[in-house]
Amino acid sequence: MKIYQNSNEPIYKQIAAQLREQILSGKLKSGDPLPSIRVLAQNLKISVITTMKAYDELSEEGLITAAKGKGYFVNAQDEKMIVEQHMRQLEQDLTNAIHSARIAGLDIDEVCETLRTLWDLEI
Repeated sequence: MKIYQNSNEPIYKQIAAQLREQILSGKLKSGDPLPSIRVLAQNLKISVITTMKAYDELSEEGLITAAKGKGYFVNAQDEKMIVEQHMRQLEQDLTNAIHSARIAGLDIDEVCETLRTLWDLEI
């Protein structure tokens, strides 16, 4: 896991985003344990509170669950929930892209052509 101190995104959001991606992509599966809050904080050289905020965010989203005295574990993922999570991320990414395109003075046809080109590259 990598965190960027100079990012505009808070560290806990960076951690949550990386774990979310691993869960939704299937790299982390149902029942897999997450590193303990203390261990992750030590490994990343950040505060325990920051790590806890990341885990709380994922817990609120229903992606992980705390087992008292045992740590955090990945929840079973409902296919509809996975699609919804990906749609939410897609909407955010497209909103950012539209904002950038408008700043650059691009029209919708240029944006669509760029999207088609990238889609065909199968990035």
